[in-house]
Amino acid sequence: MDSKSVQIAEAVKRLLKTIPPGVTLLAAAKGQSIEEVEVAIHAGVSHVGHNFVQEAKPVIEALGDRATWHMIGHLQRNKVAAAVRIFDMIETIDSVKLAEAIDQRCARLGRTMSALIEINSGREPAKTGVMPGELDDLVLAITQMEHIHLMGLMTMGPRFGDPEDARPFFKATREAFERLAALQLENISMRYLSMGMTNSYQVAIEEGANIVR
Repeated sequence: MDSKSVQIAEAVKRLLKTIPPGVTLLAAAKGQSIEEVEVAIHAGVSHVGHNFVQEAKPVIEALGDRATWHMIGHLQRNKVAAAVRIFDMIETIDSVKLAEAIDQRCARLGRTMSALIEINSGREPAKTGVMPGELDDLVLAITQMEHIHLMGLMTMGPRFGDPEDARPFFKATREAFERLAALQLENISMRYLSMGMTNSYQVAIEEGANIVR
C-alpha cells in the first residue's frame, strides 16, 4: 500500500476502537478514489457515504455489495433518478418535493428507499435540512409515500471548535427522534440517528447517535 492507503487503514482501525457496540461508523468518501474506499472497507468499514451522485457512481459500480452506500450530500431533484439506482439509503431528505421525487422514481423501479430526514438543527440559513418547526409536516407527508421507508433523522449541527457546544443541537435532534418514534406512524421505523463528525462524534454518541462519520 502507498502511504495514503496506510494512513486510511490506520485511521479506520483507530476510530473503530473508539466506537461502542451498536454504533456504526459511516466513512465519508468525498474526494476519495475507488482504491482508497476499498482500503477503508478492507480495514473494517461497512458503511460508506457520498456527497455527490456522479462521484459515487463509479465507486459503487466497482465495489458493489462490499458496503452499504449512503447519500449524505444535498440531493438535487434532477439527480434523484440516478441516486435511487445506486444508494441503499438517502440521509438528506429535507422537503416534501424531494421526498415525492424519490418516491415516484422508486415506484418506477419497484423498490423502496430507506431514508433519513436531515434536520437543520442550528436553523442556519446557509445550510440544507428541514427546519425543526417543519419536521412534523414532512414526516406526515412521507407516511403517505409507499416507496420511502423513513428510518430516522440526520443532523450535521453547527460547527464549533469545542464539540461540547454542539451538544444542545444533538440533544434536540434526539428528542425529536424519540417523539416521532413514540407516535408509531405508518411507513416509519425510527431506528437510526445519524449525528456527529470527526471532532464531535463522541458527544453525538453520548446524545444517542448510532451512526457517526
